[in-house]
Amino acid sequence: MTRRVAVTGMGLVTPLGNDVGSTWTALVAGQSGAGPITRFDSEKLSVHFACEVKGYDPLQYMDKKEARRYDLFSQFAMGAAVQAVRDSCIEKSSLDPKRIGVIIGTGTGGIATFEENMRTFIEKGPSRVSPFFVPMFMANVASAIVSMRYGFQGPNYGTVSACASSAHALGDAFDLIRENKADVMVAGGSEAAITPLALASFANMKALSERNDDPKTASRPFDKDRDGFVMGDGAAVVILEDWERAKSRGAKILAELVGYGATADAYHITAPAPDGSGAQEAMRLAMESANIQPRDVGYINAHGTSTPHGDPAENPAVKAVFGDQARKLIFGSTKSMTGHLLGAAGAFEFAICALALQNGVIPPTINQFNADPACDLDSAPNKAVQRQVDVALSNSFGFGGHNVTLAVRRVT
Repeated sequence: MTRRVAVTGMGLVTPLGNDVGSTWTALVAGQSGAGPITRFDSEKLSVHFACEVKGYDPLQYMDKKEARRYDLFSQFAMGAAVQAVRDSCIEKSSLDPKRIGVIIGTGTGGIATFEENMRTFIEKGPSRVSPFFVPMFMANVASAIVSMRYGFQGPNYGTVSACASSAHALGDAFDLIRENKADVMVAGGSEAAITPLALASFANMKALSERNDDPKTASRPFDKDRDGFVMGDGAAVVILEDWERAKSRGAKILAELVGYGATADAYHITAPAPDGSGAQEAMRLAMESANIQPRDVGYINAHGTSTPHGDPAENPAVKAVFGDQARKLIFGSTKSMTGHLLGAAGAFEFAICALALQNGVIPPTINQFNADPACDLDSAPNKAVQRQVDVALSNSFGFGGHNVTLAVRRVT
């Protein structure tokens, strides 16, 4: 018998707040996390703004020595993981550590560490490169350090599939629990790619908004005048647990992860398939694995990055899958407020879905000024909607044609 999967803990480090409560409050209020870049001088770049994490103190979660040896993406991951573990109370439980695993996805890993050490190599020579460079940079380090922090000895690895990375992490964790290969999984994603090199590359491929004069309105998913996405960073981690085990230990169950669909466009390295066929199949597979019908879904957290070509591809994909139900559900993009967290986006937006079901509130899609006929579904424009929804989907689509949809059900 396939096991059910409960969500029993959650931790967030985002451009809107450094915990779940502050992030959720800002989302519902329709606040933008965008502003001028503060981590480095962006004068030579064409884009001078992003959705940075603000005021994060790694020393709340680790000592100074550890912080010096961890890239920022690992620091964010540890903060979110510690919050999630505390929320779930698994640290204090009698669960077998060999049955607890960790999967944390990222799109770029320690890219800031890479850039810093490359500059050192060029300017000062190879002898000055940090001996900690490789363990700071490698994409799997976040999952490794979280498992070592708690002694979790179950399945442990990182997922790397661009903007679908952490959605794949949750999906893999879901499958491991359902197939009785783990009882608990610490799953999520982390990203800290607001760096000169990454920003320059995205800007040069014309993927980023260039509204330097008004950063807070730059991310405009589905709006006719959208001109690209806004870089964001942060981390999101959830605790997934076998439902019966969670109930038996008296855990607080926040939501139920019920479905996972993953496909490939096999089309283009950066552009989505114009007909949205891969996205359609991911949504269908997620609903099939969850044993739900289109009429059951009331909210979809869209991939919705605010790019000219990406948003119009996702809109008809939803219509193709949901038919008449597409006009009845809310299809919104919280990237309008947080920017695009790249490899951390999937886990973060799954958490948003769970919070929306739990609170009976769907966050808005802000910066909706001029309607686009190609993106005509209800996005909860500019204002949160009070609505009790039983099932939500979270879509994550990454460069390379990676498509993931996760389905989450409200706990009653």
